[in-house]
Amino acid sequence: MIDLSFFAGLPVAVLGLGKSGLAAARALHAAGAEVWAWDDSEDQRAAARAAEIPLVDLNQANWQEVTSLILSPGIPHSFPEPHPLAAAARQTNVEIIGDIELLARAQRNARYLGITGTNGKSTTTALVGHILELAGRAVAVGGNLGTPALTLEPLDLEGIYVLEMSSYQLELTLSITFDVAVLLNISPDHLERHGGFEGYVKAKRAIFHRQTKPRSAVIGVDDETCAAIFGELKAADEQAVIPISGQRIVPGGVYVENGVLIDDLDGKRVPALDLRGIASLPGVHNWQNAAAAYAACRAVGVDAPVIAACLRSFPGLPHRQEIVAVIDGVTYINDSKATNADAAAMALACYDKIVWIAGGQAKEGGLAGLERFYGRIAHAFLIGEAAEDFAEVLQPQMPVTLSGRLDQAVPAAAKEAARHPGAVVLLSPACASFDQYRNFEIRGDAFREIVHGLPGERGDPENLAAATSVEGAS
Repeated sequence: MIDLSFFAGLPVAVLGLGKSGLAAARALHAAGAEVWAWDDSEDQRAAARAAEIPLVDLNQANWQEVTSLILSPGIPHSFPEPHPLAAAARQTNVEIIGDIELLARAQRNARYLGITGTNGKSTTTALVGHILELAGRAVAVGGNLGTPALTLEPLDLEGIYVLEMSSYQLELTLSITFDVAVLLNISPDHLERHGGFEGYVKAKRAIFHRQTKPRSAVIGVDDETCAAIFGELKAADEQAVIPISGQRIVPGGVYVENGVLIDDLDGKRVPALDLRGIASLPGVHNWQNAAAAYAACRAVGVDAPVIAACLRSFPGLPHRQEIVAVIDGVTYINDSKATNADAAAMALACYDKIVWIAGGQAKEGGLAGLERFYGRIAHAFLIGEAAEDFAEVLQPQMPVTLSGRLDQAVPAAAKEAARHPGAVVLLSPACASFDQYRNFEIRGDAFREIVHGLPGERGDPENLAAATSVEGAS
């Protein structure tokens, strides 16, 4: 736990008692702060009581007495409209910050490596942490990845915090200047929380706040928005700016050409690693993640051969194209983290013959942008709120079944996949989970449990690398 004793004796409000909020309340309480913790949910308040966290109804609080409001990142403070308690704090000039800001204030001597982007940031964060740990560095990995920042171990001058940063968290973090900041990609997402696309881009771009040389900005240039940000930062020449790509040559950067990771950081175009045989990193999007992790680790001084060796041993992350099982020759893939069409596109691009399970709570835009993959899909099984709307879009293009729930979709998909040699059953919902599950992790766990209950002969998932599509392997 991180020591927050600089708050000792001071009244600090904590709003939102999920994972990060509860961890913040615990750390503040342990440090001797006067904690005023609150959550709109009675269940979350009950969890706080069980942890002996002091509860104060912030709806009745005198905000003139509060030093800071520690806000859980999921709670709106600006758009589409601020939570009433966030508005009350702002009206009385109470600072509104997040738990990662507390980490930054407490651990000023450590180094910070931050990773953001619309898609791929969890995988890239895990990759960087995996590489640094195997390379013998003192490292702690957390943030939006799932481990609350204030539960991490304290680190000294040689330590590196590797933090996945959502747009919400970046807005609530004021003090960190990242030694290495990674921006993977930007596509429309969470627009209602940022007042539109420009606000979302502004939040993502905050990861480069106050960077000066020798600090490094690692930027994916495979989308127009990030390519423009790269050009602007390169022209300003305030920090070292490193381009990365999963699909094209970028001079002076790290990129993938025909499945081979190329290191051109020193202008020598060195082939560093063939990514095509790494089953845990399928597809162009994961190749961009690998390029970003490679560039970030080079920026903190890890030798290139060490990075390549560590990439080969990366086990992958749950719910991100996770290979759950191979049963009777059919591979089952859990990509529950694909909560929008852009994320689902990355999985659909990787396989030639797909029995697709999709649906849930649709995001803005629905299935737009996935049309080019419809020819790969042998059958779609649809679940959740979006099922009927998705069926209207998909039925002219492919066979569709309205399954409603995963426990209906998975066995039916298994039977269908048996009719298509070489097919994969892919859960890549292109939707949020909140209509049926509390989060995408629980949805993915449910898929995994159902798959493990299917009958049939189990095979070796390591053979999946050979099944990736031409597009995914080019």
